[in-house]
Amino acid sequence: MAGSDLAPASVPGALLALIRRFEGCRLVAYTCPAGIWTCGWGSTGPDVGPGTVWTQAQADARLLADAGVCTTGTTRLCPGLSGDPLAAIADFAYNLGLTRLAGSTLRRRLREGDMAGAADELRKWVRGGGRVLPGLVRRREAEAVLLNRGLPGRGVPPFDD
Repeated sequence: MAGSDLAPASVPGALLALIRRFEGCRLVAYTCPAGIWTCGWGSTGPDVGPGTVWTQAQADARLLADAGVCTTGTTRLCPGLSGDPLAAIADFAYNLGLTRLAGSTLRRRLREGDMAGAADELRKWVRGGGRVLPGLVRRREAEAVLLNRGLPGRGVPPFDD
């Protein structure tokens, strides 16, 4: 995986591009603005904490694994999404977690086929550590643009759980 830009077929290339663009890669753990220990391409979890150091190969492998989890989870929570819209929402999940996506008005708008409303909901998730973060503003805007790219009629059919 190190030195390779190939991703498993289930992970959209646009998702990896978003993650790489907005997360960057740091091989020594740090706390993000929300106070969460983070390493690699924005990875978090019980294996990331003070003193965590990864190689580039470890960071790249974790990126693909985490992106795969987010793609699968987003597909389960928002059936019918594919391509760029799937990448946009999976990036949201990568950044904020599938639990937040599951309980969000964003998901409700997607279920209703309201892509304009979903894009508006994306743009609300711009706070970290209690303040608006310019990087999150840019990330949510990029997701909103990607969400609407290539959708016939700028929407998808509503779906049920």
